[in-house]
Parts: sequence; C-alpha cells; structure tokens
Amino acid sequence: MGGLAFGPRRATLLSSGCPVIGGVSPEYPNTDNPRGVIGMMRYMRMLPIFLLAVAALVLGAAAPEAWAKPFSAAKIIFEVNATDGDAGIQVFLDGEPWKVVKIFNPDNEQIFKVLGTGNLGMFGLTELFSESNEPPFEEVSLAEVLAMFPAGKYRFEGTTVGGASLKSMATLSHVIPCGPEIVSEDTLPFDEAIIGWTPVTNELDPATEECGESTDLEIVGYQVIVGTFQVTLPASATQVTVPPEFLEPNTVYLFEVLAIEASGNQTITEGSFETE
Repeated sequence: MGGLAFGPRRATLLSSGCPVIGGVSPEYPNTDNPRGVIGMMRYMRMLPIFLLAVAALVLGAAAPEAWAKPFSAAKIIFEVNATDGDAGIQVFLDGEPWKVVKIFNPDNEQIFKVLGTGNLGMFGLTELFSESNEPPFEEVSLAEVLAMFPAGKYRFEGTTVGGASLKSMATLSHVIPCGPEIVSEDTLPFDEAIIGWTPVTNELDPATEECGESTDLEIVGYQVIVGTFQVTLPASATQVTVPPEFLEPNTVYLFEVLAIEASGNQTITEGSFETE
C-alpha cells in the first residue's frame, strides 16, 4: 500500500472525560458538536445558582423599603384660626423607640428631621407632636401656606434604636372647613354654662380666606376647649355644657370650638363668656 500505515483513529477527550472518536461522543452519539452540548449542560446547571444570586441582590437592595415597620401613628394636617386669621401645619407620629425621623413631601423633598443624640439617641424617642409657625394672613396668605405644603402623600421614615427601619405614609389635604359660628350668649350661669354653635357645612376659600360656597367636605367632629376642660364631640353636636367644677362665678373665660374635617384639618373659632 505504498508504505502507508492505517491505524485506529485517535480519541479526543472532552473536558467531561468522555472520549470523542471521529467527532462523535459516545455520551451524545446523535450530535457532531459535543462540546456545545456539554457547555449548554454546564450553563443549565449554573443558571439556578445565578438566579438565586440575583434574587438575593434584589431583595437586599429592597430590604429597607419593603421590610420597614409602620409607625403606629403618622399624621400631618392644617390648623386654621378663623378668629385670628392664621394657619400652620401640625405633625404627629408615634412608634417604637427611634433615634431619627424624617418627613418627605410629595416631591420627595425632605421637610422635617428630628435626631436624638447622646443618651437620648441611645434611649430613643417614641411620640412626637409639633406645630409650625402660624403667621397672620397679612404676612403669609392662606393660599401661600397651601402652596408651601402641597396636597398629597407625605412619607414618614425613621430608624429605631435597634437599627430597624420605620415607614408610613400620611395624606395632607387642602380641604379646610370653615370655622364654627358661635351662637351662645356672652354671659352664662356658672352652673349651667352652655356653649353653642351652628353646624359647619362649607369649605374655607383660600382665595378670600372666608367661608366659600363649596360643601365638598365631611365634618367628623367638634372639639371644645375652656381652660383645662376639653372635650371632643360627634359631628351631630351643636352645643356642650361646661361642668361647673371647671368654672367660678363672675369670671371671664376664653374658649375655642374646633371643626374637624375627615382629612384631619381643623379650624378654630375663639370666643368668650362671663359667668354669673
């Protein structure tokens, strides 16, 4: 045969350890691309591990947001004094002992921050009530106050002394009730002092700072404050009797009647009476 020697074809080993004879793998005899098959099998084996790693990264990044505990209370409202002609913001929150609290407006701008430091930061705070400055409408109009604090969702965020995240959302509304109109007398018997008012049915008009025509609101209650006497009444109430234990004869008393809207916004009317 002209000195040519013929012998068996040399086998090539794949990385899997399987021999390939003439380009055909005994493990995958129906394909002429065993290396591609082995590579695909390796990829398929690694895919679940890769997906688990991605899921862990996603969950880790979302943990502060998704796993945050809610505050037990989070509230932001407007309070208007119809007698004095001024308005301001009130904030209330409560929760597990925390060392820092922040509030963000609907545009994601931070508008409030409280930070406990030293021993107070380690001990923690829980309940917080705060109210803003209340400049007269001659200096800052009601429309300007509303523009400074847009209606919408306000985000309350905090960190507990243990490092856990706190988060709640509170809605601030621009629906503000008119102040109650007082109908009781200026002189009242100290043992039967009845303060009366007419039901509030209209919304305060920011443009005029007076009672407007809109009745698109819901009064949920009234609050009456006379010195140390304070009571919250249902929306159906139009009067309250001040217990004589809180009064003295021949004395002038200042009082407030607040109309409270479903949003939490409230408007005060101030008055006074003298006992006899």
